[in-house]
Amino acid sequence: MSGADTSHSDYVGGLFRSHYDWLCGRLHRHLDSRAHAEDIAADTFVQLLSSPGVAPIRQPRALLTTIAQRLMYQLWRRRDLERAYLDALDQDETSPAPSPEDLAQMLEALQAIDQLLDGLPAKVKATFLLSQLNGLTYPEIAAELGISQRSVSDYMTRAVNRCLRLCLE
Repeated sequence: MSGADTSHSDYVGGLFRSHYDWLCGRLHRHLDSRAHAEDIAADTFVQLLSSPGVAPIRQPRALLTTIAQRLMYQLWRRRDLERAYLDALDQDETSPAPSPEDLAQMLEALQAIDQLLDGLPAKVKATFLLSQLNGLTYPEIAAELGISQRSVSDYMTRAVNRCLRLCLE
């Protein structure tokens, strides 16, 4: 570890000692458990530690809050995705329940797809998911979303290109 790395980790360590308890308390007001608040607070400092050479921060609580909020939103989005998937499994009474391992793999794959599609407009995401997960045809997707088949084609192209571009990076 070089001297620059040591000073960076020392600086983040000082921020941790000064602000960890405060951040946990702040997060606990928005989360269902103290443990989740502590996890997100710790992840916040891990992100700060992994960022290249953080200069002295004028308002560390504002930065820590911003990072923690982003992590909290990711947690909520992951939970919503898991809930939607489990609800879909409950509604499909014809297929057998997946094993815990299969369920974990499917949820991980859904999270990866969600990250790939992050930043795309909602209709582009919905088009891709209806096609790939639900197996709907373009006319069915157009009817479901109230858009033209041409839009479905354009949205699919956009989503697939994004996935390919991000996977090749």
